[in-house]
Amino acid sequence: MNLRFTKMHGAGNDFVVLDATRAPIALSPEQLRRLGDRRFGVGADQILFVEPSRTEGVDFRYRIFNNTGDEVEHCGNGARCFVRFVHQRGLTQRKRIKVETVNNLLELQLEDDGRVTVDMNKPIFDLARIPFDASGLTARHEGDFDLWPLDIGEGRKVEVAVLSMGNPHAVQRVSDVREAPVLALGARIEAHARFPRKVNAGFLQVQSRDHVALRVFERDAGETLACGTGACAAVVAGIRLGWLDRRVDVQARGGLLTVDWPSDDDTVRMTGPAEFVFEGEIEL
Repeated sequence: MNLRFTKMHGAGNDFVVLDATRAPIALSPEQLRRLGDRRFGVGADQILFVEPSRTEGVDFRYRIFNNTGDEVEHCGNGARCFVRFVHQRGLTQRKRIKVETVNNLLELQLEDDGRVTVDMNKPIFDLARIPFDASGLTARHEGDFDLWPLDIGEGRKVEVAVLSMGNPHAVQRVSDVREAPVLALGARIEAHARFPRKVNAGFLQVQSRDHVALRVFERDAGETLACGTGACAAVVAGIRLGWLDRRVDVQARGGLLTVDWPSDDDTVRMTGPAEFVFEGEIEL
């Protein structure tokens, strides 16, 4: 089959976007892996499907697949690209749209400066819903949150804040993200037995109360240049631990994101760029 696609990125987190609003697109895991392969395909961290909504009052359905071919729950940077895509294609004229994902409902806003704000919903702290197996562990309480000791082998442990932004995250504080062992340590945390659905591993450097640097080893994707849900998880954890203010600029390797969590009762909002790279056609 010949497949039309659009390549986009949000702060360096890159995507293949497929328009399935007029006709369904069914791809096998092998075809998804081919699309995401940076040598034999288009190359992307994730593949995004734009589909018609199945729910009254919702504008679109939004599906996300890692470049491994596995469907995942959420991607904040992808959601921003989603908004720019449906506007550029003339699929909607609304600046505020609602989209449904596999497990969530998102509200997205196209700003006048071209950036996109995503309502990322409320963070999830219930360990069973993340999910995280804390049996036999004793957390260290700091601020208004817990840091859990995670055994990563070779007699080493790290402390992580555990939460979900629609997908699971384990956030640890480091002194310098440039020197952090993101690739080696991130892979161990991602596949740790205490996270039955794996986890996104965040490495957070607090530079001031309103500015941080962040690197994320994403579940099934490895380190990416930016992770929207990872940025939100890191800021939420930092707020609850007493390290950060309620509005924080997050410097990812691929660009700057702004995360705003006005209060514990509010949803988390993230603002950042979404850019087109190129369009094309591939034979699968």
